[in-house]
This record gives sequence, structure tokens and C-alpha cells, in this order.
Amino acid sequence: MNPVDEGKAPAEHWNTASAIPDAEEHLRRLLPVETQQPWFRSFIGNLRDLLFPEKLPPLQVSSKPVQVKDIWGLYGHSKKSFVTSFVVHATVVVLMFSLATSPTVHHHVRQTITLVAPDLAPYIPQTRPKPQLMGGGGGGGDRSPLPASKGRLPKLAPRQFTPPAAVITNPEPKLAMEPTLVVPPDIALPSVNMAQYGDPLGKIGPLSGGPGSGGGIGSGSGGGVGPGRGPGYGPGEGGGFGGGVFRVGGGVTAPVLVYKVEPEYSEEARKAKFQGTVVLYCEVTERGICQNIKVLRALGLGLDEKAIEAVQKWRFRPGYKDGKPVTVAATIEVNFRLL
Repeated sequence: MNPVDEGKAPAEHWNTASAIPDAEEHLRRLLPVETQQPWFRSFIGNLRDLLFPEKLPPLQVSSKPVQVKDIWGLYGHSKKSFVTSFVVHATVVVLMFSLATSPTVHHHVRQTITLVAPDLAPYIPQTRPKPQLMGGGGGGGDRSPLPASKGRLPKLAPRQFTPPAAVITNPEPKLAMEPTLVVPPDIALPSVNMAQYGDPLGKIGPLSGGPGSGGGIGSGSGGGVGPGRGPGYGPGEGGGFGGGVFRVGGGVTAPVLVYKVEPEYSEEARKAKFQGTVVLYCEVTERGICQNIKVLRALGLGLDEKAIEAVQKWRFRPGYKDGKPVTVAATIEVNFRLL
């Protein structure tokens, strides 16, 4: 073979199509070498690294600390500031101790100033007393042209969900509830032996709810029975039995206090050495407790609230009218005196 031909043979051989690798071989060279190994080998390797970790050479620190004293020098401690702070605190403690032990201060603290409310009665215009109206009752009706029919009263309860009805308009309600009247259970009410609901003092005749409104039976309004207003029975309003809140006199006796709790002083009034009398209005119920308490003459400094809290715990023998306990309005004075 010609030497020249021998020198050209490799180039000619490289340029031939048979010398170019195929596509699969080209991809195999581009892809990374397979690194996946069986799970047990990986597990054994991790376990070996955990139990027998490879010892590394000691860490060589090439960084050096930087001096920062000049930056934070303003926050250093000084003996002068310590001495000044100690002197100021000691002076304040000595002054407080001197004031607390001074006889002059003790003398002024013991002095009590009693504030007396001015008598404004001569300047209050006199009005004609209102006629005493009966309260504590109820009434109702379904706007029937006929008067309320005679019947028995429903169950007595402290709260009313369903008013009574003489004429049943919905015989099969989805949620049936027993009708009630808001009357204390110890009150004696008229009773008749009849199957239908009605007014025990009504007229015998066709069933009728009466000319009233708001449900119930009678000529009043409010879901009760009778000519009053409210969920109770009888004349008057607000529930209960006709009579409601009475005033002492005219056959009404005054309630009698049987149990009393002394009022407590508020912290503000005790510090101010404050004394006086709080006048309250309340209604003593048939059970001898106070309700609807209102302040008629206040003292302030928290004594009004303390007076109300004490009176709410008082117990009375109720007032009577015609031999029956009734709710009576009363005026109560609560005195605050320092010993």
C-alpha cells in the first residue's frame, strides 16, 4: 500500500458512515452513569454511617475576631450613674416613710367629712296623686263578638310559651305545647270543673275567646285570661293575679323585714371616709323578696350598687290585702356609717 494512502486511511475511515455511532449509543453517552443500587446496600451503608461515622479532620477556622469595643462603648457601666441611682431611690424611700409616720398626716386622715344632700322637697312641685290602679293581671281574646265563655284556667307557670284558647283553630299542631298562665303557683285562683279552657267568671254559652286581642281569653290583651293586659289572670297588667303593686293603706298592710344583710363599703368610699344614706324604691312580692329596685337618692362612690346588692338579699313578710299576700311598693333607707 502506498504510504500516502496509509496516512489518509484514518481520515477516510472517520468520514465513512459506518464510523458514526448510532442514536442509541449517542444517547447512552449523554445520559449520566446509573447510580441506583439495591435497597439493602443503601440500608447497610446508612447503618454503617450511623454507627461508625467517618472521622473528619479537625476544622480549621480561618476567620478572626473583630474588635467591637469602640462601637458598644456608649453602653458601658459607670460608677457615677450607680451612685446617683442609689441616692435617688434612698431619698424617695425615706420621704415615703416619713410621711407615713407623721402625726400630722395621721390627724388629717382620721378626720371624716360627711356630705349631706340638700333638702329639695320645698322646691319640688306638688302633683295630684294618681289613683291606685290594679296591676298584676292579664287578659286576651280572639276579637270574637261574644263575651268570653266560662271554663277552667290552664296550668300556672313562671313563663308562658302558649296562651290558652277557648276555640281550638288548629286541632293538630306540629309542635303541641300545653297552654299556661304566668301566675305564682301559691296563688289561689277561681276553679271550675269544666273540660274546656275559659274564664272561670265568664258566661255559660258558646265557646268564645272574647272581644280582646293578642291571644288568650277575655276582653283584655296579652295572652292571659280576663280584662287586664299581660299573660296573667284578672284586671291589671304584667302577669300574676289581678292586684299587682299596691301602696300601704286602704286595707293593704306594710311588709315586715324578717332577715337583713348589712351592706358592704366600696373601696372608694372607705378611702374617702364617706358616709350617708341611700334611698331605694322596691316592690316586695308575695314571696317576700324585693324586685324592680330603683335608686331614689344616690350617694355615689359605689355605695348605690352595694345598697342594691344588700337589699336583694333581704327577706320580708309580705303585705296583705283581704287576707291574701300582695305585691307592695316600699321605700327603703340603707345607711352607711363608719365605726
